[in-house]
Amino acid sequence: MTSDTDARTTEQRLSARITGRVQGVGFRHFTTTRARKLGLTGWVRNEPDGSVRLEAEGPKDDLDRLLDAVQDGPRSAKVDDVSADYVDPDGAFEGFRVRR
Repeated sequence: MTSDTDARTTEQRLSARITGRVQGVGFRHFTTTRARKLGLTGWVRNEPDGSVRLEAEGPKDDLDRLLDAVQDGPRSAKVDDVSADYVDPDGAFEGFRVRR
């Protein structure tokens, strides 16, 4: 049985694809700023199909906060859909950055 504290601090990896008007509107900068404030590691990048890809690791509660933030994105964005999965982290990231 896990306690609420364990659930908040359990490390996870979030993998998400965000679609809509999410390129050319500051979405990667917005995501990077939020992720760094939450102390998460990972990356965000534009995809050739016009979507944005997000990979982040950290405590599940903080990943949930980031996921909530990208549901709206910056003011100039229009998010149509966010598909997300949680998996076990592998600790491969140092910091959070924009990947090109």
